[in-house]
Amino acid sequence: MSNLKVKEYRRFEEIKQIREDGTEFWSARELAKSLEYDKWENFHKVIKRAMISCETSGRSIDAQFPEVRKLVEGGVAKRFISDYELTRYACYLVVQNGDPRKEVIASGQTYFAIQTYRQEVADHFNQLDEDRRRLVVRGDIKQWNQLLAETAHDAGVIINEEFAIFQNAGYIGLYGGLDVEAIHDHKGLSIGQKILDYMGSTELIANLFRISQTEEKLRKDGIKGAKHATAEHYRVGHEVRNAIAEIGGTMPENLPTPQKSITEIEKEQLAKLRTKAKKKKLMLDE
Repeated sequence: MSNLKVKEYRRFEEIKQIREDGTEFWSARELAKSLEYDKWENFHKVIKRAMISCETSGRSIDAQFPEVRKLVEGGVAKRFISDYELTRYACYLVVQNGDPRKEVIASGQTYFAIQTYRQEVADHFNQLDEDRRRLVVRGDIKQWNQLLAETAHDAGVIINEEFAIFQNAGYIGLYGGLDVEAIHDHKGLSIGQKILDYMGSTELIANLFRISQTEEKLRKDGIKGAKHATAEHYRVGHEVRNAIAEIGGTMPENLPTPQKSITEIEKEQLAKLRTKAKKKKLMLDE
């Protein structure tokens, strides 16, 4: 996860809340704690500055910073306190207006910048061509695989042999008994070619769901032991396969294998960017 450690990522991901309609938000009170603000009054000033930035950008403050009142216990009495159900964009503005001396603010800026960009991409995902869809999902898989690796380690998948078996189990569940080597052969790939780099967007999405759901199950259920973690990875993969069957979808092993790898697409996209940069006399980092 570029420029963002797994622990820092989880700091903000774990306080995210999901409403019944599927929309997400962050409680300003909880975000204040994660950003190491001890006094609500100080953090509220940051929120006010973020609201000004929001208005300047032409977005609705009410939509991005909906205010709510919560009943909390304070000693023997209960009282109402104010809070905000911040959107991802609102959180992004908050951390941009936070105390730059705090290291955690820099982590928050990275996290919410990444998440805001990913949401913008997701909102326009169906408008992308197949190559760009593959790039987007493959990028997400790289991030989630890193999260899964650390969560599996915390669960007790320690040595390389255990991790290889753990990884294989997820594929076996999703691909109806095919392990990594069998999938590699089934796709007709050469030595050194990675199976994830030769998947279309539909197949990549199925694997992204397998990986992200396994990470969540291991973490939230507190699963311990390499054998239990491996069994859970297989179970999640198998459930994803069953879900595909229920909607009448094509099984992942039967999806076509793209001719171009993700690496080739990345090189093509970079070449296009460099050409545009040259024509417009823009600077582009090597």
